[in-house]
Amino acid sequence: MDGDILIAPSILSSDFSRLGEEIAAVDRAGADWIHLDVMDGRFVPNITFGPPVVAAVRGASARFFDAHLMIASPDAYLEGFAKAGCDGITVHAEACTHLDRTLQAIRALDCRAGVAINPATPETAIEYVLDRVDLVLVMTVNPGFGGQSFIPATLEKVRRLRAMIGARPIRLQVDGGVAPETIGAIRQAGADTFVAGSAVYRGGTEDNYRNNIDALRRSASVNKA
Repeated sequence: MDGDILIAPSILSSDFSRLGEEIAAVDRAGADWIHLDVMDGRFVPNITFGPPVVAAVRGASARFFDAHLMIASPDAYLEGFAKAGCDGITVHAEACTHLDRTLQAIRALDCRAGVAINPATPETAIEYVLDRVDLVLVMTVNPGFGGQSFIPATLEKVRRLRAMIGARPIRLQVDGGVAPETIGAIRQAGADTFVAGSAVYRGGTEDNYRNNIDALRRSASVNKA
């Protein structure tokens, strides 16, 4: 197993009727992080959950809670997600009026700060905040729904971001269409942190989740740069 690779199952693809159990199951199955896709119906055409749900399931796992805020005007909600138990908070460059200030606010809450960009957003949009972040998230599908197909054109963006990051201690995360068939090329392009929803939760049992996570690790490790 490549120790630099992190697998972050997205709970968006889990069974919400037993969300705490699903989080505990992927934890035991080998997840490194738990990815929380937060949507507000404004920035993206879907609604998921807010801080109360995060707080309710925080006890299901001691893993890193990785919150991805696909919401408009995220500043008003940062404190709520931090208090609910999120370890990292990622905001979209497209949703922030004053991105530098928002990233500083996340760090002031003792959370790791992340910035995400949509498929059509150039990597240069975040060039001047790289020293404020702990994570860069490249959306490799259009945000809002799970189960979409990977957009191949985003691979070059991952490569360019890896070069921009250089020696900075920043994780490069990819979200969208991550599967055993795609993760190798994404890894080779320079990503090290992988959000996977349906590719992890396929099968509906803890044993399936373990096999799915192992398959992702194997595919990423064989094809690492």
